[in-house]
Amino acid sequence: MTSPDTRAPADPRPPDPPDAATADRVVPLHRNRDFLLLWGGSAVSLLGSTATTIAYPLLVLALTGSPFAAGLAGFVALLPALLLPLPAGALVDRWPRRRLMIWCDALRALGAAAIAVAAALGVLGLPLVLAVGFAEGALTVFHGLASHAAVPNVVPRSQLSLALSRNEARGRAAVMLGTPLGGALFGVGRAVPFLADALSYLVSLTGLLFIRKEFEAERSAHTGGMGEQIREGLGWLWRQPFLRTTTLLVAGSNLMFRALFLVTIVLAGDVGASSAGVGLMVGVAGGGGVLGSLAAPWFARRIALGTLVIGANWTWAVLMAVIALSRDPFSLAAAYAAMWFVGPLWNVALGSYQLDITPDRLRGRVLAAMTTLSNGTLPIGSLLGGLLLDRAGARTAALALAVWMVLIAGAASLARSVRATPGPPPR
Repeated sequence: MTSPDTRAPADPRPPDPPDAATADRVVPLHRNRDFLLLWGGSAVSLLGSTATTIAYPLLVLALTGSPFAAGLAGFVALLPALLLPLPAGALVDRWPRRRLMIWCDALRALGAAAIAVAAALGVLGLPLVLAVGFAEGALTVFHGLASHAAVPNVVPRSQLSLALSRNEARGRAAVMLGTPLGGALFGVGRAVPFLADALSYLVSLTGLLFIRKEFEAERSAHTGGMGEQIREGLGWLWRQPFLRTTTLLVAGSNLMFRALFLVTIVLAGDVGASSAGVGLMVGVAGGGGVLGSLAAPWFARRIALGTLVIGANWTWAVLMAVIALSRDPFSLAAAYAAMWFVGPLWNVALGSYQLDITPDRLRGRVLAAMTTLSNGTLPIGSLLGGLLLDRAGARTAALALAVWMVLIAGAASLARSVRATPGPPPR
C-alpha cells in the first residue's frame, strides 16, 4: 500500500480525448513535446535557409553580374531534387530517420559556414558557391524525406492534417520573415546571411537530440536490393491513379513557380520596386502562405480533393496572367501573395491524404517517388527562368509562364482520376 506522502498530486487538467484511430489519449499539439522540438528546430533552420535563398542570387549577381549565372546557381542547388530522391527514399526507409536528420543538419551547417568564411576572406568564387549549393541541396533531400515521413509517428492520425498545416505555416512564415531578413543581412555583409544559416542548422540539430519518439515504426529485416525497393515504392504510387496524376500536375506547376521566383524579382525592379521592396514583396507573399496554411484544415474538411486540385490550378493560371500584366509593384505583390495563399490548401489536403494511405514501411520511397516527379522540374524551372530573362525580358517571360499554367489547369480539368475523387480526404 502506497503511503499518502508518496502519491503524485492529482492533475487538475481534464483528461485528453481519445484518438478515434488508436483509442489512445491524444495530447494537443501545443503540449506534444516531441512535435514542438521537431517543429521549432525546423522553423529556425528554415528561417536561416530562406534568408540565403534571397542571398544566393544577390551573391552570384554581385560576383558575376550575370542573371544566367544566378539561374545556373539555382539549377545546381536544385539538381539533387532530380537525381537523389529515389535512392534517398530507400535509405530513409532503411536508416534511423532521426539520426539521419542530425547528420544532415551538421553537414549543412559546415557548408553554410564555408561560404561565410570564404566571403569574409574575400576568396569566394562561383565554383565554391555551386559546390556548396549542390551539397546542401543533396542533404536537404534526405532531411526533408525523413522529416515528412516521421510526422505520423510523432502525432496521432487524428491530428495529421493539423500538424501538416502547422508545418506549412512554419515554412511560409520562414519565407515571410527570412526573405527580408536575408536582404538586410546581405546589406550588412556578404558573409552574414550564411553565418546565420549555419547557426540555424545547429539549433535544429540540438532539438533533434532531445526528441524521445522514434521516427519510424518497427521494421522487419530488409529484403532485396535498393533497386528492388525503389521499384516497390514507384509501383505502389503508380497504382494510385489520383496520386499519380496530381504528382504530375505538381511537376508542371513547380516548373512555373521556380521560374516565376527569378522572373518576379526582375519584374518587380522593372515596375519600380527597390531592392528592399523586392525582399518585402516576397515576404508579403510568405504572409499569404501563412494565412493559407492556417486556413488549409478548414478547406480540407469541406472541399473534395478533386475540386480543390482543379480550382487551385485555375486560380494560379488567372493570377499568373495578372502578374504578367502588372504595371506597378502593388498589384504584382498582391497577385504573388494570392498565389502563395493557394499553395498550402493543396499541400495540406494532398499531403494528409497521401500520408494517411501510405504504409509506414513505404513512406520514404513513396515520398521519394512523388518528390522525384514533382520537384525534379525545379532545377529546370530555375534554368528556364534565367534563359527567358536573358532572351525575352521579364514581361514576355511572365506571359509565357501564364500560358504554361493555363495548359496545366486544362489538364487537371480533363483528368478523369482527378474529377472522380470522392469527397474530402481522410483527416
